[in-house]
Amino acid sequence: MHKNGFFSLLFHALFVTFIVAPLVVVMAMAFTSKGYLSLPTDGLSLRWFRALADNQEMLDAFALSIKLGLASATIAALLAIPAALAISRYDFPGRGAVTGFLLSPLMIPSVVLGIAFLRFFSLAQIGGSFWALTLTHVIVVLPYALRLTLASTIGLERDIEHAALSLGASRWTAFYRVVLPRIRTGVVGGWMLAFIQSFDELTMTVFVATPGTTTLPVAMYNQISQTIDPLITAVSTVLIVGTLLLMLILDRMVGLDRVLIGEGK
Repeated sequence: MHKNGFFSLLFHALFVTFIVAPLVVVMAMAFTSKGYLSLPTDGLSLRWFRALADNQEMLDAFALSIKLGLASATIAALLAIPAALAISRYDFPGRGAVTGFLLSPLMIPSVVLGIAFLRFFSLAQIGGSFWALTLTHVIVVLPYALRLTLASTIGLERDIEHAALSLGASRWTAFYRVVLPRIRTGVVGGWMLAFIQSFDELTMTVFVATPGTTTLPVAMYNQISQTIDPLITAVSTVLIVGTLLLMLILDRMVGLDRVLIGEGK
């Protein structure tokens, strides 16, 4: 064993405990039978999970967040692919400015974006629709999709693509059959990060959401601001367990190391 192996193991154990402990506490409080936040010291109960199943507002918000995340992440990935290929392949004037512009939402505070979108939608009178909300999320999550896609396209050799073109393949066929499989891990990883960011977005969405376009984070925020009960812990528990199951499924299907790290590119 390495000389400081014990201390390294102890440090990682403490670090993992520090990260996981709050999640465990939240999940434990979801099983309380009381009407307020407390650990289930007097028995377990599914009371708040039944309340969640009967809360149509939360269920509708969850469905909207899934739909919004899928739409915004997919559009962002479709925009990120040609943008990444253009930036990585061509040395055109203003390439750095274009890259900085596409990544600029990462540097702008969410509150500023929310106020700007609210003002724009008010002037244009297009607020309150699902696609208006999708537009805001695409702008916010595009940098996440672009960064991983760009990382997979930089240094990509074009010899195989040129060979396919010289053998009579169309540009679309060469892209679909040759280029896309080689950058797939970056595209999938970027799509995943974009979906997670869209699903979790709260600060900006609070400004542009309407009663008909309330996402799950906004609904949870409204619930906390109005009352304090274990319903939120039940929602959090479902999300935590669902995320773990999703990660296990993805790991079994494609391998998280290949998606997130780009191994096997």
